[in-house]
Amino acid sequence: MIRSMYTAATGMEAQQLFMDTISHNLANVNTNGYKRSKVEFQDLMYQTLKEPGLQTPEGEVAPVGIEVGLGVKPGATQRLFDQGSLTQTTNPLDVAIQGLGFFQIQQPDGSTAYSRDGTFKLSADGTLVTSSGYVVDPQITVPQGVQSFTIDQWGKVSAVLPGKDTSTELGQLEIANFTNPAGLASVGGNLLVATEASGEPIVGVPGENGLGKLQQGYTEASNVQVVDEMVNMISAQRAYEIVSKSIQVSDEMLQTANNLKR
Repeated sequence: MIRSMYTAATGMEAQQLFMDTISHNLANVNTNGYKRSKVEFQDLMYQTLKEPGLQTPEGEVAPVGIEVGLGVKPGATQRLFDQGSLTQTTNPLDVAIQGLGFFQIQQPDGSTAYSRDGTFKLSADGTLVTSSGYVVDPQITVPQGVQSFTIDQWGKVSAVLPGKDTSTELGQLEIANFTNPAGLASVGGNLLVATEASGEPIVGVPGENGLGKLQQGYTEASNVQVVDEMVNMISAQRAYEIVSKSIQVSDEMLQTANNLKR
């Protein structure tokens, strides 16, 4: 009975982590470029009471053994990078990636982070930045007084400068992809950073070498499906209840054993 209590406790902790992940997904249902996470569980080690294949006293080979599982543990939380829906904003500074890739964002310490959130702004000197003020890499500077500002699907940034009738190219946006995007580490603020698991970034022009194309005037919504998360929430709640019930039953069995009298 004591063993079953500890085993059930691992199940309750696992379902709590499942619920934590569901809550985080739901909290970010309106976060631009957010990618939902899922939890993967693994069974814990087993206590072997009888090895399969041992010979019985009668000389026969036992076809199966006796193993008692000791519970469950979280194996991983994996971020799923399926495409979120695109929402039109008509803001020329909003850019969405249709397909694979991440915007490159220069952090204050000079390192590069990556994001699917393309809700860009202009700084005081006209530099293209994120909502947090981080510079978009490669750096694009828009002069004051431009009559129109365009970013085509291949990342070329152009504008009609004051006193001119034709557009002038201001720069080229590049995006990055990874062999294993699930290996990127989240640092908050809609930013991800590369790790040894993700591999080195593969940087290129949008629309080339398998990279997605850009859509100006659109934002990518979160890929969280509220209905799916609600179903997962019910599943986590029921699993938590049934595991806690096994602790209660084990306690009742232990109480019965303690109350035995000769």
